[in-house]
Amino acid sequence: MILYLHGFRSSPQSVKARALAAHMAAKGLADAFRCPQLPVAPAEAMAMLRTEVARLAEHTGRLPTVVGSSLGGFYATRLAEELGVRAVAVNPVVHPSRGLSAYVGRLTNLYTGETFEWTSEHVAQLRALERDRLEHPERIWLMVELGDELLDHRQTIAFYQGAKQTVLEGGDHSFTRWNDYLDEILVWAGLMPTGHAGTH
Repeated sequence: MILYLHGFRSSPQSVKARALAAHMAAKGLADAFRCPQLPVAPAEAMAMLRTEVARLAEHTGRLPTVVGSSLGGFYATRLAEELGVRAVAVNPVVHPSRGLSAYVGRLTNLYTGETFEWTSEHVAQLRALERDRLEHPERIWLMVELGDELLDHRQTIAFYQGAKQTVLEGGDHSFTRWNDYLDEILVWAGLMPTGHAGTH
């Protein structure tokens, strides 16, 4: 089972979420994909995700693999640390409270067009979730494109020391070579046997 977590101001209609869902459906794995709309409040999002991981584990008999992009990658990392799930963190934010404090105010979801309030309390909730180091980097696969225009890739790579790392030249924050790695993500999640992933 794969639980996909979208980023800030995003939704289950994001390009990467839809691409992974379509790829899994083409392989007969549509029922093994979940991508919920995350609550705006980080504390609510994490509470919902902890419950969802437990529900999926009870339903399938094994922990899901959590795949997240940007802020979703931050949440996926926290779930890997707390709950023991395997995670894929795609251009993740390491300390989201720092960058997202500048967005306090009325915002619009880039996919749904809905407006929402991003508050200093939400920033504080993120800060409470942040850590200075990873305890279990072996549970995480970091995917980074060095052309990411929003995040400091040097900080990201250093923070995820000890994790599996795919670091690519060029690209941007959206992770432009996403489709090249979908089979490998399925292998990482235990949904495809090793050796069946395509080459790059």
